[in-house]
Amino acid sequence: QVQLVESGGGLVQAGGSLRLSCAASGLIFRINFMGWYRQAPGKQRELVAAITSGGATNYADSAKGRFIISRDNVKMYLQMNSLKPEDTAVYYCTEKIVTLGGGEMDYWGKGTLVTVSS
Repeated sequence: QVQLVESGGGLVQAGGSLRLSCAASGLIFRINFMGWYRQAPGKQRELVAAITSGGATNYADSAKGRFIISRDNVKMYLQMNSLKPEDTAVYYCTEKIVTLGGGEMDYWGKGTLVTVSS
């Protein structure tokens, strides 16, 4: 089975930075898509940043210019700079993964909490 685990969340002051990581484990043949979503209290989950297997990236307007999504052979990352209180949310990683002996499916981590204080 495939499992995604986020890490790097925590408490940070406005203007500070955090780096989130997402580690995938399991019988993974190929990862076609990676992304970060967030869900703030009382709001729906929204896409923050995404990256394809080819390296193309896309950002929400609120994240553009402040956040950077990246990946290597081990993990996916979200570098968050110039954080604002409105960035406070639970951040989730998601990946479209082709498993060994199976087809492509979407997988989600259980989230990591980011709290930005003023």
